[in-house]
Amino acid sequence: MGEERFEQRAVVVAVQNALSAPEAIVAEALRVTTPGGRFQVRWDEGGSATALGQLAFFAEFLEFSGLFERWLEGCPMAYTSPNAPSVRNVLGTWLLSILDGQRRYAHVTGLRSDGVAPEILGMSAIISDESLRRALAHLAPAPKRCSEAERLEREARLARTGAWMEMALSESIREALWTQWILDIDTTVKVLYGHQAGAEIGYNPVKPGRPSHVVHTYWISGMRLVLDAEVQNGKAIAGCHGLPRLLEILGRLPPESRPRLVRGDIGFGVERIMKELEAIDQPYLFKLRQSAGVVRLIERLWKNGDWRDVGAGEQAVEANLQLMGWTCARRVVVVRRARQKPETTVKARARKAGKGQHRLPFGNSEELAKNWEYAVLVTHSEYDLAALGQLYRDRADCENGFDELTNQWGWGGYTTQDLERCNLSARAVALIYNWWSWYVRLAHPKTRREAITSRPLLLAGVARLTQHAGQSRLLITLTHAAGDQIKAMIASARRAFETIKTNAPQLTKPDRWTALVRYIIEKILAARPRKEALLALPTQLLPLPDSG
Repeated sequence: MGEERFEQRAVVVAVQNALSAPEAIVAEALRVTTPGGRFQVRWDEGGSATALGQLAFFAEFLEFSGLFERWLEGCPMAYTSPNAPSVRNVLGTWLLSILDGQRRYAHVTGLRSDGVAPEILGMSAIISDESLRRALAHLAPAPKRCSEAERLEREARLARTGAWMEMALSESIREALWTQWILDIDTTVKVLYGHQAGAEIGYNPVKPGRPSHVVHTYWISGMRLVLDAEVQNGKAIAGCHGLPRLLEILGRLPPESRPRLVRGDIGFGVERIMKELEAIDQPYLFKLRQSAGVVRLIERLWKNGDWRDVGAGEQAVEANLQLMGWTCARRVVVVRRARQKPETTVKARARKAGKGQHRLPFGNSEELAKNWEYAVLVTHSEYDLAALGQLYRDRADCENGFDELTNQWGWGGYTTQDLERCNLSARAVALIYNWWSWYVRLAHPKTRREAITSRPLLLAGVARLTQHAGQSRLLITLTHAAGDQIKAMIASARRAFETIKTNAPQLTKPDRWTALVRYIIEKILAARPRKEALLALPTQLLPLPDSG
């Protein structure tokens, strides 16, 4: 017993000595025994490597178009201290954090040991998460008790920051507005877990009773690009809260760039929104709640309506309707489809609790057996029934984009105690998302790829930096099984750069970006000829460089 205690005490002393001298552990090779055998492991303290091995190709895309440089130049940050981080280091750190799929400022610490990514973006260092928070607070200061002069200065700074982000977002999607595009509007709930400004208990389907923010989103359908985003308090879930920003967006667009349709769900089918859009002659398509007046309309049309097949197993009929509170009669379209499967237990419970779509109390036994589901659309447009049915079914695609932004990007995170920085972060995530979307479509124009698949394909990889004779070399090791596909996609993207440089070497970087977006859209149209009528470029656009 005495010898065993002596050995145990010796082991404890040895461990304590090792912990007190961590530099010895770093310097010496560690013998690690694994199921695959014994390995000699050594820490590489001076190595220059990154897990974002393919960042260089995305950075080439940013350099060719000048997007990142113009974002830096327009930033209204004006630090006076000589020890303050540079604008490039601040925005470069923010870009890397968002691009890496992070959701919290604290996650920036995981990037600080990267010695390659900052050099690729021309940065001197990756700043800390606290420095990033303070920099954003400088751009979007929170309200506080202050003098009148300080209040005016704060409002002026917020206005400059808003104009800066608005210009960057506008540049990222401007060329897409020359297509026959549709504007989807919707709200996304951002769940909160602290004591943030604007944290209100409102509609929260994910965690009922939990405070939240609401992100009002303005979305370019089909292209999956964010036109703008606005964060409001958790009770501002109704579409009317986003109406001022919607009218502002539509007002600054030239007539030829206006959307051919504004589309939304039942939260936007209200008199106030419809009246404002009709005043500027903007076509729209919204869904109506099944109020008493709407149910009476369905019953009347069910008995006497001339139902037409509109595809996808649906039938539709149109009529004019003026509900109580409406200032005029409007064109409505009633769409129905037969329920093919019996109700699940969850749906039955929801119906019993008064939620979900109710069974309409009319019809003979034969029709009731079909169990029709109804949707009522209100529109200010001249599309026929078949087109309207398809247009509203296409709206489901924007939900996939909202899901990607919330769960695969940082839209559900980057939360601070003030609402101003949350709003700024949401717009920054939207901007980086737009840049990445264009880059992915350039590399793979046939189909969209969400971040969960596109990041491992076009961003991940281990890259090691070596420098010799004034030259920097990156040795990239792909960890993805689809190595040949990745190389083909990178080659496709770089071929576009060479095509534009060869055919139009005189173009400036802003003009390069214009030509590049048109090049991407042409490739998308070529890959999907059936959608050409929906995304056709107008004839007044300048001709694209020959794609070779």
